[in-house]
Amino acid sequence: MKSAIYPGSFDPVTFGHIDIIERAACMFDELRVCVLYNKAKSSLFSVEERVRMLQKVTENIPNVKVDSFTGLLIDYARVNDIHVAIRGLRAVTDFEYELQIAQTNKLLSAGSLDTIFLTTSLQYAYLSSSSVKEIASFGGDISQCVPESIAREVYAKYPR
Repeated sequence: MKSAIYPGSFDPVTFGHIDIIERAACMFDELRVCVLYNKAKSSLFSVEERVRMLQKVTENIPNVKVDSFTGLLIDYARVNDIHVAIRGLRAVTDFEYELQIAQTNKLLSAGSLDTIFLTTSLQYAYLSSSSVKEIASFGGDISQCVPESIAREVYAKYPR
C-alpha cells in the first residue's frame, strides 16, 4: 500500500489545505493528514480541536486518516512506514522554505522520506491560516477561506 503524510499546523484548516488533501488523496492508497504540535507556535485551536475539524472536513474521503504528532516528521514517518511527505506551495517564497525542510528530512531519514510538492490551485494562492485568523479577529468575512463549520469555530474564538 502506498501511503503519504501531509503534515501541518492547520490552524485552522482552509480551502487551500482541503484542495491539497483532495488532490493528494487521489495519488495514494492512504493519505495521513497529521496535525503537528509545535511548541514554538501560539495556536488558536488545540491539537485535538484541529484533528476534529480535519476529520469533519475529510469525512467523505475514505482513504484519508487524520492524526497528530509531536517531534520530528521523520520519526512519525518511520514508525508508520510512510516514505512520502506532501507539501503545498502557494508561491516561490514557500518553495525556498519548504525545499530546505524537504532536504533536511531526506538527510535525517537516511534517504527514506521524499517530499512531493503540490502547487495550490490558483483560487487559493492568496490563502493562509494566518490571514483567516486576522480577518476573523476584525469580524471580517472568511466564508471564501474556510468551510462554514470551520468559520463558526473560528468566529467563536473571537467574541465580538
